[in-house]
Amino acid sequence: MRIRAALGSVVWLSACCASGLNLSVPSAAAAPATGVANSEPYYQMTPVHPVAELLPLALAATPPHEAGPFREADLVELQGLDSSIRLDIRYAGTRNFLGVALYSQARAFLQRPAALALLRVQKSLAADGYGLLIHDAYRPWYVTKIFWDATPVAQHGFVADPAEGSRHNRGCAVDLTLYRLDTGKPVAMPSLYDEASERAYPSYRGGTADQRRLRDLLRARMEAEGYTVDDMEWWHFDYRDWNQYAIQNRRFEDLGTKP
Repeated sequence: MRIRAALGSVVWLSACCASGLNLSVPSAAAAPATGVANSEPYYQMTPVHPVAELLPLALAATPPHEAGPFREADLVELQGLDSSIRLDIRYAGTRNFLGVALYSQARAFLQRPAALALLRVQKSLAADGYGLLIHDAYRPWYVTKIFWDATPVAQHGFVADPAEGSRHNRGCAVDLTLYRLDTGKPVAMPSLYDEASERAYPSYRGGTADQRRLRDLLRARMEAEGYTVDDMEWWHFDYRDWNQYAIQNRRFEDLGTKP
């Protein structure tokens, strides 16, 4: 989800109000089930239609037809590879731009080659005292359709079109950050996750030197294993083989556990 605005100013606050965006600060009760405490602000918008109404329609809809050929899907659960890969799955709770839980379970999956590449990243970072904290990975297509149908038309440029699907739908995109192995706490980056400003750009030159160092460290380790960073989101990485997999629409509860 991308919602671009000028942060830190009255102009930004006015734009948020005019577009239906709310800047919310979660209470302690809103901490994710994985136990990663987080009291940072997050973004919410007023959906065009209630998500409760959109969910059954999205579940009944059919993903777009693709000619292929594609590799056989082999979605692997990330925590089954390495328990030190931690989760803070935003769409399994209310700390996301729609303010409702969209996933039935706080889990993260990737296609096997992408998952094994991420495991190598995790091991390389451990030598520096860091681990990976996952916010999102494989996303069923029906959730992408909910995003689209819940978002005002004027902001459709910030969500994936379900007619095309997304790389998350193919199990080859991951949203993530770093946490410190000694404290278990997420590191500070130049922007928040899903922050809608230029501070989220991987090329942003502001923030502190340490924030930029950590952002660039994450990018370097991910790129070394075949990932490419999104040009507007330092936390979003696509695996190189994403176009070799078809759009998936299986719910988390239907995936089981595959090591």
